[in-house]
Amino acid sequence: MATRADELIDRHRLRRKLTFWRVVALVVIALAVAWAGSRLYRNEYGSLAANHIAKVKIAGTIAQDDDLVDQLERLRTSPAVKGLILEINSPGGTTAGGEQLYEEVRRVAAEKPVVAEITGLGASAAYMVAAAADHIVARQTSIVGSIGVLVEFPDVTGLMDKIGVKLEAIKSSPLKAEPSPFTPTTDEERAMVQKLISDSYDWFVGLVVSRRPLSRDEVLKLADGSIFTGRQAVANKLVDEVGGEREAVAWLAKKGVDPNLAIIEWKSPSGRSFFFSKALARAVGLPEGTAGLFERIGADRIFLDGLLSVWHP
Repeated sequence: MATRADELIDRHRLRRKLTFWRVVALVVIALAVAWAGSRLYRNEYGSLAANHIAKVKIAGTIAQDDDLVDQLERLRTSPAVKGLILEINSPGGTTAGGEQLYEEVRRVAAEKPVVAEITGLGASAAYMVAAAADHIVARQTSIVGSIGVLVEFPDVTGLMDKIGVKLEAIKSSPLKAEPSPFTPTTDEERAMVQKLISDSYDWFVGLVVSRRPLSRDEVLKLADGSIFTGRQAVANKLVDEVGGEREAVAWLAKKGVDPNLAIIEWKSPSGRSFFFSKALARAVGLPEGTAGLFERIGADRIFLDGLLSVWHP
């Protein structure tokens, strides 16, 4: 009986040991898988450990976007990123938003080769961002250009007269809070806004002159708000070559980037345009599921404030 009891005890011990080592093995395997995954796949911030070509998509209406700026800064400082492809499909947006992205892309380009790939649309502030790259490719039928600045505001004075509403305002000076949609625009107000637009336009033109192989006179001839196909843009030196991702990678290869590296899209933790559209949907009393509709029809551009550099189809 003693022998039988000893055998049972030994089996218990053996079972416990086997269970322990099984758990240890599973933990080791889990850690190995996690480590391998961290080497191969994007983490929640969009960074990678393995060498690769980064891709950042700029789509929809451009506005100041701190998340995207942070992403570009992480990309700039990541030793794994050997080059950047900016995939652009945007009608533009606020001038300040375009300026912010332009400056951040130039910071990246100071350390890594950057190429812009205009897919469907790269107009106004979106072209401003593309100009920050050291090389621009566009499809033959892409829409490029619309270099310029505008300020838009409604005039609802006729409607107010019809419904019997009158606005009273006490101001420190005549031009304070003008132009206003609630009062007729005066010549002085138009002149003030024109100075604002002219100064920003001059800055935009100077930016294009500094980034493209064009003289100021040549840029001014193109910067009348005109849009061009990708082929026309190449002929006018606003774009370097016709093509897409293949041509973008080929240019990076000329800059010493291995063309066989994986192309990995870096994504912001949150999408500004998507959340803006959700807020817009709520504001007009529609379900949040209709948010994407606003982006597709371009209605989010209606609510942009300040100086705009945007192409309205």
